[in-house]
Amino acid sequence: MKTFILSNDQLLQAFQSSLLFIYDEILVTNRNGMILHKSGELKNFWSTVGIIGRMITELEEVSFIGDSILQLLKGEIHSLGLKTWNGSEILLTVFPVEDDNEELLVWGVKNISNHLIEPVEITDCLDYNNSSSIVVQSPEMNEVLETVEMVSNVPTTVLLLGESGVGKEMIAKHIHEIGNRRSKPFIAVNCGAIPKNLLESELFGYVGGAFSGANKNGSLGKFQLADGGIIFLDEIAEMPLSSQVNLLRILQEKEVTPLGGSKPIRIDVQIVAATNKSLEKMVKEGKFREDLYYRLNVVPIEIPALRERIEDIPYFVYHFAAKYNSLYKRDITILPDAVDLFCIFDWPGNVRQLENTIERIVVTSKESNIDAKLAHPYIPREKATIKEPPTIHHIMPLQEAVDMIEEQLITMTMEKYKSVKLAAKVLDISPPTMSRKYKKIREKPLQETSSPSNKRKILEEHLNKQLRSMALMISATILPEDISALVNHPVSSSNTIFKKVQEKLTKIRNQEGIIEWVYIFKASENKMCTIVADEGFPIPPGVIYDGPPEMMKVGFEAMNGRAGVTPLYKDIFGEWKSTFAPLMDHNGKVLATIAFDYRRSYIESELKRIESTL
Repeated sequence: MKTFILSNDQLLQAFQSSLLFIYDEILVTNRNGMILHKSGELKNFWSTVGIIGRMITELEEVSFIGDSILQLLKGEIHSLGLKTWNGSEILLTVFPVEDDNEELLVWGVKNISNHLIEPVEITDCLDYNNSSSIVVQSPEMNEVLETVEMVSNVPTTVLLLGESGVGKEMIAKHIHEIGNRRSKPFIAVNCGAIPKNLLESELFGYVGGAFSGANKNGSLGKFQLADGGIIFLDEIAEMPLSSQVNLLRILQEKEVTPLGGSKPIRIDVQIVAATNKSLEKMVKEGKFREDLYYRLNVVPIEIPALRERIEDIPYFVYHFAAKYNSLYKRDITILPDAVDLFCIFDWPGNVRQLENTIERIVVTSKESNIDAKLAHPYIPREKATIKEPPTIHHIMPLQEAVDMIEEQLITMTMEKYKSVKLAAKVLDISPPTMSRKYKKIREKPLQETSSPSNKRKILEEHLNKQLRSMALMISATILPEDISALVNHPVSSSNTIFKKVQEKLTKIRNQEGIIEWVYIFKASENKMCTIVADEGFPIPPGVIYDGPPEMMKVGFEAMNGRAGVTPLYKDIFGEWKSTFAPLMDHNGKVLATIAFDYRRSYIESELKRIESTL
């Protein structure tokens, strides 16, 4: 038998072909993660071009959401499933190989989503003039469509809810097109556009001579015209109360009586109503009939605002650009950076406003390629006003407050835009800076939850910072002259300064509501002597107190000028955490120490609260 020896190039080609049969794209990196080679193509995946020579960890920050691929790079795991910026799921598998004593990594990239990376467009045809196509990519809209499919083949009443411009009529038409009434009429009525005195005749019809000026032969109403099909009642909240009675009868009896007539007419109509108002609120205000509300609210479908489904925006942009290019015989291309700009705008007019904007660009643009700079004038860029400033409940070091607000802003922005690139544009920082900060935030929970004991330690550190800051803040309100007078004279509860300070400490305890006791003491010979305390404090002034070592240690540190917080400790009065802060004169000399006692029950509840916010 003849033996064939394959060259290295042939072997490499065979190996590459085999992998591309399994994976959509193959990357080769060195051990540090620098991309040396790419084969195959996962369309519309990498959010940047020219990836050769880039670090794969750098690309991760603008392409993936979820676990870090550092685990793959370090060889800790072999495969990892990740979510991409556009909602697709990607499987990454790494194969280490040796090449001339240099270890390389071969990365297999495969799209494992149930949906394509391409936009999902539900339509019978691509005739942009007549099609009621629905662009769907976000999980929120996929849920809406699942409900729509369920109601399309049953005669149940549907109530579409959502802001103006979200596409309620488009959804109503889609119910008609995919349901078993598709061959029957679809009649749309805008209840807010018809004068009140004509609404009933339009909806229910009339017989000849029913009113002055009426057609002598009468007229069929919208409900009769929709018989066998669907009637879409848009802006149902605008229907007058007098007309709501007749609509209720149609829903209950499945029959309509024309104005001026006496004989009811049986009809078979599926009612799809829509509103951008809260009917429940209107019922409470007496502006909408409660019985009609419950009849309409059989299957409510909430259509989310466009700002709540940002994943859909790029696909809407391309869909509308194609639609109006076809309609107006234009050839306008919306470039990716312009799409990014559209994604960070809130679109108060929702899909309708976005469609109008794209139509205006296609019609009026003098350039064929629209980048962010050219798209910018088409968007009303109103700065969002801050109605309420951020609220911080405890005094803390300024840098801690800045870090906390920064973390909240970055987390909130990433949750909304799901893309480091878009979030960086919104926060007006560079993508590398955004990437670094977000990575730090993502790694924080992993570090904090690595073990129960470490998690508890982290939570206590957060709490201790709050308690320490509050102690320092309150200590600054105590007058040094009062403390000096109490320290340098025998303790007496009849002393006017004593009473003044005691009243202040009692007021502090009552105002805060979380402090069990507030007291001031001086320390000597490893013991503490109370000078003055709030009215509920169990140890009388002048009495020596010898507490647990962990509590005494922090108390004496405060006498040396250092504020601190004890761990939980037990004494004869219960289980506590205490905070100590020095009280100084105008020259910085420590006169005494103020202390705040917190019960264990409060500490445990506060730790749970802090955990829920991290």
